[in-house]
Amino acid sequence: MGEHRPTLVRPPPVDVSKAPIENALELTDLSIIGPDIFTNTRELWHPPGARGIYGGAVIAQTLAAAQRTVPADFVVHSYHCFFVLAGDSSIPIVYYVERVREGRSFCTRTVQARQRGHAIFTVTCSFMRERSGGSVTVRHSTPMPAEALANPPPDDYEDPAFLTRDGSARQDDPFQSLRCKPTDHDRRESDKRVWQWVRARGEISKEGGNRAHLSALAYISDSFFIGTIPRIHKLWRYATKPDELDDLDPDSREYLEKLNEWEGGYGPLEEYKGRPRLGMMVSLDHSIFFHNPGSVRADEWMFTEMESPWAGDGRGVVMQRVWSRDGVLLATAFQEGVVRLKDEGKEKGKKEDKAKAKL
Repeated sequence: MGEHRPTLVRPPPVDVSKAPIENALELTDLSIIGPDIFTNTRELWHPPGARGIYGGAVIAQTLAAAQRTVPADFVVHSYHCFFVLAGDSSIPIVYYVERVREGRSFCTRTVQARQRGHAIFTVTCSFMRERSGGSVTVRHSTPMPAEALANPPPDDYEDPAFLTRDGSARQDDPFQSLRCKPTDHDRRESDKRVWQWVRARGEISKEGGNRAHLSALAYISDSFFIGTIPRIHKLWRYATKPDELDDLDPDSREYLEKLNEWEGGYGPLEEYKGRPRLGMMVSLDHSIFFHNPGSVRADEWMFTEMESPWAGDGRGVVMQRVWSRDGVLLATAFQEGVVRLKDEGKEKGKKEDKAKAKL
């Protein structure tokens, strides 16, 4: 058996002077191979049950790689990517940056993430020289919901114990989420809004600076994003089937109930019986517009509002706004993804066919 090597170079010890998300997103320069080539320093997170690595990790690392190739006074303002293939956390990713354009006010970069010689992810991002917009400019911004602005989470907030128990998918998350309970049960799906507070754990280092905060925001932006659609459509998204709830042992039932409540479910588990079941959910593309990059403090609470203007034909589109805790609109993100439901009739037919084959 060969050694498990998810990185090209053996990872250094974790730097305790940096926030967990800085360590998770650390890049290794491969200039010995060629210019503007990087690789992941540490193994990337593969969520349990997911097809591949967490998309936010590749989003953040491609941004970090691109940032390394632009002048210090340039900041990202626009980021557009496509998920091509599922990433494998057990092998290294190599990031190739191309310097597409160098301008006095704007510059453009493309980054391709590759594994086993194939592109798994591609992005084009644009950077703007800071304070190059002029002293006189038009200005407007969507305000943060007043209810959220008046009720930020406490700085000493701790995750519920059930989220961090051994084996939990969120045990080692480098960021925290605090979902808000929905109050729009009676609205149409297109009018519903999903609210949550998010922040990176720990304190992002001065060495990492603003670019580390921007990479962290990019990482967090993919959290439960396309998952907006199963939430607002009240789809069953757990491995246990709704009609199997009564057969669960008390501990498993309690955990599922707490998880559903924490995720901001539209009602208790019992109300999901008879609802459609989620079959597959995969992100296709992801865009982020950074409005106030200099104001991003990803290790402080940020408020996000997610909605879905359209879903159909096995796909869905979602939009997300991100504000600082004091109401500055930091970014707007868009994503399209595959959202397919279980075909209960087809599953029933397969079971009947198997039963007949046994006769």
